[in-house]
Amino acid sequence: MRLDLGDLRTIVVGFVAAVAVLLVVFSVLGIDRVISALSMANARVVALVVVVALCWLFSWAMSLRTVLGILGVHVSALRAFFLYAGATFANNVTPFGQAGGEPFTALLISRVTNAEYETSLGAIATVDSINFVPSITFALVGVAYYATVVTLGDTIELVALTIVVIAVAIPTAAVVGWQNRDRVGEGIAGGAVPLIGIAARVVPNVNPTTKPAVKRRVDGFFGAIERIAGDRRGLLLAVFFSAFGWLLSSISLWLSLYSLGHPVPFAAVLFIVPIGSIAGVAPLPGGLGGVEAALVLLLVPITGVTAATAGAAAFIHRGATYWLPTMLGGVTIAMLEADKTNGE
Repeated sequence: MRLDLGDLRTIVVGFVAAVAVLLVVFSVLGIDRVISALSMANARVVALVVVVALCWLFSWAMSLRTVLGILGVHVSALRAFFLYAGATFANNVTPFGQAGGEPFTALLISRVTNAEYETSLGAIATVDSINFVPSITFALVGVAYYATVVTLGDTIELVALTIVVIAVAIPTAAVVGWQNRDRVGEGIAGGAVPLIGIAARVVPNVNPTTKPAVKRRVDGFFGAIERIAGDRRGLLLAVFFSAFGWLLSSISLWLSLYSLGHPVPFAAVLFIVPIGSIAGVAPLPGGLGGVEAALVLLLVPITGVTAATAGAAAFIHRGATYWLPTMLGGVTIAMLEADKTNGE
C-alpha cells in the first residue's frame, strides 16, 4: 500500500492546485478581513467544534463497522475509528473525493482486516451510498423550513432545485445500473483490461489481466452489495450512524459561525453542509478550495453574514472536518502499514 512516485506526484500537484484555489477564494474575500474575523473567534467554542468533528468521524466509522459486520468482517469500535480515519485521509488526498479514494480505502480495509478486496470495496462503496440518503433528507428538511418561514430568494430556490434534481437523478441512475449490473460488469471488464495493459507497460508491479479475471472481481463486488442489501436491520443501523454524522457535521458549521458571534438558523446549515459537500467531487484533493468556496457562496446570501465571516467560518469548519481527519488518517495509515510490515 506504499505510494509510488507517480502517486506522490499526483497528490502534490493536486494540493498545489487546491492551495491556489484557496488563495484565490480568500483573496477575493479579503485575507485581512478574514483574519480579523478569525481573531474574534471564541476559543472555547472552536475547541468544541473540534470535539464535534471527532464525534462525526466516529459516527461514520460506526456506519462502516456495521456494514463490515454484515459482510462477516468484525472489527472493534476503536479500530473502525482509525480505519475510517484512514479512509478519510484517502478521500482527502485524492481528486474527486470518495470516487478517487474508494479504491485506496478498499485496499486499506483489505490489508487491515484480511477481507477480500471486492468485499472491502463493496463495504466502503455502500457506506458512501448510505451517506447520500440522510444528506439529501436533511437538505430537504432545511429548505422546507425556510419555505415556511421566509420568502425564498433566488439563491435558495436554486439550491432547492439542485437538491430535488440530485434526489431524483442519483437514485434513478443507481437503480438502472443495478438492474443492468451484468451489462455494467461486462462493460467495466471490457474497459479495464486494455487500461490495465497500458499501465502494466509503464508502471512497475502492475501486471496485465484478463476479462474473466476482472469480471470475477466485479461479480464479487456486486455479491457483497447484495449481502448488505439483504440485512435490513444492519442497513437501518448504518443509516442511523450516517444521519447522526451529518447532524454533527452541520453542528460543526453552526458552532463555527457561533464562535464568530453570528448564530444563524440551524435549518440553514442543515442544507448548506450537504450541498457544499458536493463540491468535493471537484478534481481537487478532498474538494479542498472548492468546498470552502461553495460554503461561502451559500452562507452569504442564505444567512446574511458578511463574506469575511463566511470565509472565517468555513476555515474553522474545514479545519476540524478536513485537516484534522486528514492528519489523523495519515498518521493512522503510517502506523497500520508499519504494524503490517512488522507482522510480515
